[in-house]
Order: sequence, then structure tokens, then C-alpha cells
Amino acid sequence: MKKIRWQLIIIFITGLVVGILLLSDTTTGPIQIFESQPTSGGTYIEGTVGTMQRLNPLLSYYNNTDQDICRLIYSGLVRFDNRGLPQADLAREWGISMDGKIYNFAINPDARWHDGQPVTSDDVVFTYEMIKQASGYLPEDLLTFWAGITIRPIDPKTVQFELPDAYAPFISYLNIGILPKHIWANMSFQEMVNSKVNIQPVGSGPYKLGTLKLEGSNITGIDLVRNGEFYRENAFLEEIQIRFYPDSTRAYQAYEQGLVDGISYVGSDILYSVLAQENLSLYTARLPIITMILLNNANDNVDFFKNADIRKALLAGINRTSIVNDLFKGQAIIAHGPILPGNWAYYDGIPKIEFDSYKSIEILKSAGYVLANEQDQVRSKDGKTLNFTMLYPDDDVHRSVAEAVQQNLAAVNVLVNLEAVSPDELINVRLAERNYEAALIDLNLSRIPDPDPYPFWDQTQISSGQNYSQWNNRIISQYLETARVETDLDERERLYRNFQVLFADEMPSLPLFTPVYNFAINSKIKGISVGPLYTSSDRFQTVESWYLISRPGISENATAIPKK
Repeated sequence: MKKIRWQLIIIFITGLVVGILLLSDTTTGPIQIFESQPTSGGTYIEGTVGTMQRLNPLLSYYNNTDQDICRLIYSGLVRFDNRGLPQADLAREWGISMDGKIYNFAINPDARWHDGQPVTSDDVVFTYEMIKQASGYLPEDLLTFWAGITIRPIDPKTVQFELPDAYAPFISYLNIGILPKHIWANMSFQEMVNSKVNIQPVGSGPYKLGTLKLEGSNITGIDLVRNGEFYRENAFLEEIQIRFYPDSTRAYQAYEQGLVDGISYVGSDILYSVLAQENLSLYTARLPIITMILLNNANDNVDFFKNADIRKALLAGINRTSIVNDLFKGQAIIAHGPILPGNWAYYDGIPKIEFDSYKSIEILKSAGYVLANEQDQVRSKDGKTLNFTMLYPDDDVHRSVAEAVQQNLAAVNVLVNLEAVSPDELINVRLAERNYEAALIDLNLSRIPDPDPYPFWDQTQISSGQNYSQWNNRIISQYLETARVETDLDERERLYRNFQVLFADEMPSLPLFTPVYNFAINSKIKGISVGPLYTSSDRFQTVESWYLISRPGISENATAIPKK
């Protein structure tokens, strides 16, 4: 105690002296506080995991590397902030008809292609008409979606989309990069696929093609230079160079050798090495995936799934924190509902079920599921045991998760039988035919920032849609159906909040976790901010604000200390 008292006295005296010095200062002007301010210039070199094929937004859907580069070269009508809300991009503003069927977009008058030609409504119409022909290069459900939509130019800088029915999430489909009609117009879609123009891209984004790096016929890198005529604020970085590597280990080795400044994807194999690098900053963002256990609420073989208390007891018996820490090295976020955290529609106030094996056991007992005899290992009620078969995709990651769930529930005397199936069979056969009891799945919500839970939980989707759990709740369906056509964002947010509260109350399926995406950039690159991702290319969401060189500046917010 004496030592502590002496430390307090010393601190007090030091503070007193500093205070006296400040009060006696004769300075009459403002304090000069020097801040780091970004300046234009510099090069960022990224080690990208993957290979480049075609730098064309219509052909890059299944290639993350192509998507990443297209994000820098092309612009869509809209872009999305880190909550998934639409922001102006090529479209300076837009309006929606009262019936929710017509969307008009005014194109930024300053938007120009990298070759100097103006971006027009004809370019937008051309791009979306080509999308309708992209069979094999875009998902079939996306092609079906666009097939029913009419796109027309109103004038050179205004384009209109007419929908057959009101659909509030529509605007989330408009962030695809727009192509210049004057370059592509004379080609069929198949000619576009095979065109060398795919490696000579002309876009309207913040960066444009500089040079390709070749080793023989292999493309090993690409250099992009700043688009000085960009219609928004010009990027600070003068150049972004991309170098391709087959895996994250090779990309990390390139960083150690000083060949690159950043790594596009940090896998678990290099995570700890990256964390140990003093000058390498790790950035983590939520991926648009919810790993969950679907429960077949309508399967009479497992009629205990029809009891919401049983479903909650099962979730309470699963140690999701342990799964995240042990299997994913902490690189995932515990999920509590069917909407992604960080999204504008996510409601953080929903009741959360935490791991509590004792509570799980008590709920199961209260529901009548007990150990009838001392030698029993599985709970039963009226002679029927509490056991079910859980399908899972036949790979190492999902097998590990499934086995962890099996072990967790065995601790509360619930028997889980595991069955591995191919991903294709799981989705297109077992789930599609509702021929299952429980299934470990990844609910992938990528690319479309609007949550739109309707396809997975509305009662109209029970028999032939994607409501595989066959959750039949009319109140929930009314919320989801109304939110789908409501254009007022505040009202949609309220409807989705109600949906999440009722989901948590009934827990028709068991949300486990949401994985995260890691990338790393040398700390000399400043101005980086990252929110939740809907594709890996979203890490470039604020790329115009990244900078390398900084200069000291004087803060204008400094306050004057009066002379005493």
C-alpha cells in the first residue's frame, strides 16, 4: 500500500506542475496539432491468390480474381455501403414508381469510359440485354430473373427498368459492372466470350488498364493506373499492381521477399505468420454465409422437431464458441438468426441462445425426454428415443463441424447419426425432395446485399421452393411478403425486425456461425476501411481513399488557450 500511495503522490505532483506550466503559457494563438494527411501518388502491389481469365463483369461470376480486378476497372449503376444500402455510382440518383414496378436512373453526366467516350443509357441497356444471354456464365435463376425485366433508354442519360411485379430487393441487382456498347456492340455473346478484348478492358471505374505481365503465354500480373477522369473523387494511389499466386502460402512468401505489399486472402495456413509480422495489418470482414442446421419440421420420423422448446434445447447444447475457436481458429462469428449481422435489416436485440448444457438438459427433461434407466445413453419419451440423422457435405470442414455437433449433443444424451453426401445430392436431391431429418448447410447470401429471407422461410416456398425446413408460420409469411414489395426502408426494417424476433422465439432451424474473410496489407498503406463483404471484391469498396504517402498538416480544429 505504501508503494501505491507514493505512486499516486508522484502522479499528482506531476499533473500539478504540468497544469501550472499550461496556465502560465503566454501563447495567444492556436495550438498547432500536426496530422497525417493523404497525398496523391504511390503504388500498391497485391499478391492475389488465383488466376486471371477474363476481365469482363458478365464473365467473372465464378472467378474471384476476375471479380476483384473488375471491381477496380468497372462501375455499376449503384454501389453498396458496409450496411448493404445502395449508394450513387454511375447512377447519380434514381426514382421508384408508386406501384414499385418502374425504376428510373439518372446517369452521372461526368461519367466517361477510359477511352474518353461518355457513359450513356445505351451502355446500360446493352449490358443488361447481354446478361440475358449469359447462360453458363451466370446462374440460371439470375437469368430467369432478368428475362422478365424490360430495360429501355429514356434519353442519353436516363435509363428505365420495368418489372413485372413490385420487388423491393431489385436495386441490389444493379451493382454489376456496365460494359461500353461502342466496343462490344458488334459481337454476339459467344464472340464476346472468346474475344481478346476481355484482357484489354475499357471501363469507367477508378483504375484503368496499364500493362499485362507475361511469362510465355501465362499472365502473371496486371498493372492498373489511376483514372484521372473518374467522375467521383480521384483515387490517391497512382497505381495498383496485381501479381498472381496459386495459394496464400506463395503470396505470403512473396511478401516476405518484398515483392508485394499485400495478400488478397489470408488462409488459416498463414494466419499466425501474418499476425506475427509487425508491419503487416490483418483486415477481417464477415462473409455473406450463415452455417446452420436445417431441421425438417414436417418429418414425422422426428416429430420432436415440431416442438420449439426441443429445438431451442438442441441449440443450447451446441458449443458454437468452441467450434469457432477450435476448428476455425476464431475466424468466424456466432450466428443468432437468419439475417447477416452488419446488414441494415439485422436486429441485434433478438433473444440469443448461448451454450448451456445444463439448461439444455432441463428443457429436454421438462419436455418428457429422460433417461429411463441408468444404463441408457439416449433420452426417450414414451419409448421413442431422441435421435436423428444429420446430413452434411462430404468434405473435411463440414465433417469436423458435424462431428463436433454430434459430440456436443451426445453430452446432453441426444443421439446424432451422421451421413455424408455430395453437395449436389444434398441440395438438389435430399433437400429438394424434403427427404432428410436434419442437414448441416451453408446458407450463401453472397452478391445481393438485400437480405430478402422470403425464399427460405415463407410458407409458399414449403412444397417446391427453398423453405427446406418446411416452417409453416402465416404471421412470418405476412411479414416477408409485405417486406418484399414495400419500398419504404424504415417499414421494411420494422417487418424484418419482427421476423427475426419470431424466428428466435420458434427457432425453426439452428444458426451456428458466420465465417469471416481475412486479407493483409502492409501498414504503410493508409486509409483502408472494410465492412461486411458480399463478395471478396468488396474489400476494394473504399479503394479511392487508400494512400501511401502522407504529409503533415495543421489541424484547423485546434483551440486557443488564453494568456494568463
